[in-house]
Amino acid sequence: MYFISTRGGKERVSGASAIVQGLAKNGGLFVPEKFPQITAEELDGMLTMSYAERAAEILHKYLDDYDKKGLLAACEAAYSRFESPDPAPLVKIDDGVYILELFHGPTCAFKDMALTLLPYLMRTGCDMCGIKEKILILVATSGDTGKAALEGFKDADGIKIMVFYPSDGVSKMQKLQMCTQDGSNVNVVAVKGNFDDCQTAVKTIFNSEECAAALKQKGYLLSSANSINFGRLAPQIVYYFSSYLDLVSSGQIEMGTQIDFCVPTGNFGNILAAYYAKLMGLPVRRLHCASNMNNILTDFLAKGEYDARREFYKTTSPSMDILISSNLERLLFEVSGRNGELVAERMNKLKTDKVYKITPEEQAEIAKTFDGGWANEDEVVETVYDVFCDTGYTMDTHTGCAMKVAVDWFEKNKKDTTNMVVVATANPYKFPQDVLYAVTGNDVRDSFKGIKRLHAATAMKVPASLAGLKDKPVRFSSGVSPDKMFGAVMDFVSD
Repeated sequence: MYFISTRGGKERVSGASAIVQGLAKNGGLFVPEKFPQITAEELDGMLTMSYAERAAEILHKYLDDYDKKGLLAACEAAYSRFESPDPAPLVKIDDGVYILELFHGPTCAFKDMALTLLPYLMRTGCDMCGIKEKILILVATSGDTGKAALEGFKDADGIKIMVFYPSDGVSKMQKLQMCTQDGSNVNVVAVKGNFDDCQTAVKTIFNSEECAAALKQKGYLLSSANSINFGRLAPQIVYYFSSYLDLVSSGQIEMGTQIDFCVPTGNFGNILAAYYAKLMGLPVRRLHCASNMNNILTDFLAKGEYDARREFYKTTSPSMDILISSNLERLLFEVSGRNGELVAERMNKLKTDKVYKITPEEQAEIAKTFDGGWANEDEVVETVYDVFCDTGYTMDTHTGCAMKVAVDWFEKNKKDTTNMVVVATANPYKFPQDVLYAVTGNDVRDSFKGIKRLHAATAMKVPASLAGLKDKPVRFSSGVSPDKMFGAVMDFVSD
């Protein structure tokens, strides 16, 4: 399997090279040259497999240059770090409505599903490509990716990792998780601005020959752990297949029955992975894209215009506080007939004008699979409260956005009997004050008091990794403006 750029050109690389590079040389995102297919017989064969075995089967379809036994061993090692024997359990909360829990990993967020595995893919990829230089991983995070990447890569041989986060754009618990991170090869820096400022600056560094040359002098090559890296995206495809197989094996549906997924997403990577699963042959009918008040994706899906010239909101679902959704570029590549030149033109227009339009034909193609919805802050509170009261299930604020969109869909389509899987992306204890307020109406300022009171109200188990943060020392407290980020990078690699 080879990978090509969403922005055209002649670059054609192996899976290992795509993962190590992160971005294509022309600034595009790597996509598979063609989508591998999963046959009905292969799906049947995966019914009795463990999650790690399913992951190895699906990943090897894309990463066929990797040793399959090595992939399986890496998957087994990665998912053994999860608190649950099943890394991605499916919970039924109503007739035809299920929640896919993706928060049982080391950092209590769905990013663990990929970032516990990415260090293996990266290190092995370097060896396969004959790369002798050290790797510097740069990450822009809206909260969860940063911690998951830091945890995954801490103390990795030959790799340093540096995470940038918006200074006032993550929850207190997310900030604590990052700023108390242990490991001799890690660094965390706050950025004065929002996530888009962080992400834009990191992309600028990646696309700068001058930055690359300066880092090469220090003996480093750049790579990424964000979902712009196909090595981050590919493991996310797995849990859509696995949840479908779980529905079949538990007798909820028959093999071949189509289902829907409702996915909270800001950078579009999580829902794009579901789309890739569909392109591979998974029986997916519709994908419901759930946003918070930063509902640029909702508007895009409805109007065919991506317009970032809008107010930016800080919400109680900060991992979705994003206006530039990087992975949408991969969807545009597919619906444009894989027209790399057109995609590049639109990405340049987004950079200069902050707006672009797609054709009515492209919009109609997207509408065959995707629709969008969003929830304001009050609606998130109401949804989390209603689900808790009706079912006893506690969800975080991001999942609350998705559940609101799912509820709205069924209210508008009362005769729809298609099974819906709502994707839960974070443990409620990562946002204890906001979830506590939604469930009980009580407001506390201290995160750890929030955890204590939320546990008293819900009896939900508190993850040890979050409870233990209270006693961990803060290691990282520096901050920079976006234009000073590369200077901070050079300071880090010069240590």
